[in-house]
Amino acid sequence: MAGIAPDPERTTAPTAAADDDRLHRTLDWKGGFWIASGVPALVLFSIGTIAATIGAPSVLVWGVSISFGLIQSFIWAEIAGLFPRKSGGASVYGAMAWVRYSKLVAPLSVWCNWLAWSPVLMIGSSLAAGYVLTALFPADAVINTWSLTLLPLDFLQEDLALRINSTFVVAALFLLLVFGLQHGGILRAARVQTIIGIAVLVPLLIVGIVPLITGDVLAENFSPFVPLNGAWDLSGWTLLAGGLFIAAWSAYAFETSICYTAEFRDPGRDTVRAILAAGLACLVIYLLVPIAFQGALGPERLAEPGIVDGDGVGQAMTEIVGGGPVVANLLIVMLVLALLLTIMTTMAGSSRTLYQGARDGWLPRFLGTTNRHGAPTRAMWTDLVFNLVLLLLSDTVFVLAASTVCYMIFNFLNLNAGWMHRIDNPTTPRPYRAPTVLVALGTILAFVNALLLGWGSSVWGGGALIFGLVGAALILPVFAFRHFYQDRGVFPDTMYEDLPASERGPGGALVRRAGMLPYLVLGGGIAMIVIGQILAGLSG
Repeated sequence: MAGIAPDPERTTAPTAAADDDRLHRTLDWKGGFWIASGVPALVLFSIGTIAATIGAPSVLVWGVSISFGLIQSFIWAEIAGLFPRKSGGASVYGAMAWVRYSKLVAPLSVWCNWLAWSPVLMIGSSLAAGYVLTALFPADAVINTWSLTLLPLDFLQEDLALRINSTFVVAALFLLLVFGLQHGGILRAARVQTIIGIAVLVPLLIVGIVPLITGDVLAENFSPFVPLNGAWDLSGWTLLAGGLFIAAWSAYAFETSICYTAEFRDPGRDTVRAILAAGLACLVIYLLVPIAFQGALGPERLAEPGIVDGDGVGQAMTEIVGGGPVVANLLIVMLVLALLLTIMTTMAGSSRTLYQGARDGWLPRFLGTTNRHGAPTRAMWTDLVFNLVLLLLSDTVFVLAASTVCYMIFNFLNLNAGWMHRIDNPTTPRPYRAPTVLVALGTILAFVNALLLGWGSSVWGGGALIFGLVGAALILPVFAFRHFYQDRGVFPDTMYEDLPASERGPGGALVRRAGMLPYLVLGGGIAMIVIGQILAGLSG
């Protein structure tokens, strides 16, 4: 491992940005909750994809996945409380555990979290654009059918290409709208999202509850409760692993509610309340909505192309709750608002990951500035441009699978950061301390997620795993440019803030108390990925 400990000369390092570039403390926990309120709607992104992958047990996938996410959230809440002046989410707090042992592993956590989250902008805006175009124009209209191929990418996946069409244009306009709303700072964004969030969460609850009350959830739609291959054999378990792999991208995502620790008025109090409130909201939606969809429509209907690609979700919701064209149009409006909400949630969270990564020395300095409203505009522009490129891709499911690879890498590193911080930062104040049993369960889940990374990703094609790993590796030249060229091998002082002097050894280097355990953990994670690949290969 290169660069075992931070350089003792760190006190001479330049900061990533001036104090004027700090985020503004204007948010309470309720604002953090509403900023994250776009996460429950993510269930609509992949409800059809998972049903098409595994069949009737898709409701099991959602139940298990959201349960995993809720257990993990307690670890996120604890480590967030350690760093009240940092923004950017769990990956930033986790990186502070790994930096003691490797300069290269720590930025991998931050980078993978951003690469996992940022594509929501592309997926959400393209789906919203599809709803608008379908509602306004016939399916065979020229505006819905024209497409200009720029570059074929068949070597990555069949029929994958870079192209421009009407969806790209409308989706780009949605992204610019969200950028404008968030340019005025997090408090204004939270107020807007409170209104949109209510308009989205209430219909989602209605869709989840009405079929249960009316008796439209039919038991035969959950039977036989076996994967699509017809048995709970190795192939069937591989399909389940594939479902859990892709569901994690949505079900774990409410951790974005702690991306705003540096903007909370009372970080110690607001952080834990925001993430647990967001987690409970997701628990309700992620249990009710899949049961309602499958119970009322059946797994075969869920696996139809229109629901898998998202275009037919509005019509499916109309069938579930009943009603004519007026109800259908209202639900389409709700879906567009839901997608707009997820875009706002994602731009707010992922841009702050870039911002804090720049301030802490992981990413280029230019990302670590804010405007007069306290919004990280350069990071937001970076998010916007990156997703405009992704919008050119013809297959959003491929992007989803590749970004989930990055998300699982981040997840593995950060769940282990929980126990690492307890060993290495025993005297750092903890406004919230998670029950030790949940920290232990979270550590076990880290290895479960590593197994799903190797096993479940195979269901989506080998290209997704390779593309995701290549994307994760891109942090190496990015970090090398920042750390060794811009900062001359020395981390900025802002990286060390919030840590008491007792956690530093001679010369200011961070104390390491975990010995070889972090390296053994990394080896164990790689082993689980390899075992997952072997299981996938044996399943045929």
